[in-house]
Amino acid sequence: MSLATRRDPLLGFNFLVTLYDSTASTGSAVTRIALSPLMPAPVAGFSECSGLEMTMETDDYMEGGLNGTVLKFPKRIRHTEIVLRHGMTKSTELFDWFYAFTAGAGKRKDGLITLCDARHQPHTVWGFRRGLPTKYSGPQLNAQQSAVAVEAVTITHEGLYQLGGAAALAGAIGEAAEAIGSLF
Repeated sequence: MSLATRRDPLLGFNFLVTLYDSTASTGSAVTRIALSPLMPAPVAGFSECSGLEMTMETDDYMEGGLNGTVLKFPKRIRHTEIVLRHGMTKSTELFDWFYAFTAGAGKRKDGLITLCDARHQPHTVWGFRRGLPTKYSGPQLNAQQSAVAVEAVTITHEGLYQLGGAAALAGAIGEAAEAIGSLF
């Protein structure tokens, strides 16, 4: 096997998270990626992102005469809450997003979580729709430890989707760039 065809697994620490206001129309996330220079920068460097999970509930049916089998039928899809953690910085964006809801001025956000390859190119993108911050956690403070101060936000959302690998992303970004070029 030559080194050129080696397919190492992606590393889990090479990712970006971008949050942007939800809109009434659900525009294409691919277009948002293509327009990324015009979009808000990724929200700080997160050290951890968990909750990229979906579970399908099933309805069990015990058919008479089939005593050795329980038939399974699909029901609803449940989405796990996404938890984002990162070291405290001067940015208060996560706290401000959560706190805005206490003042009645909060807005839902859509988000993109981009896993990058070793060359820092987007490989796989997960998106979530209409995210709502349901929990904010400030850092654990302890004068006897030298740990990094970490804040976290838990996001409940209304749907998780995935955009394909690098080839699919490159094609979609190319198409979006062409469309943008024709506007000018």
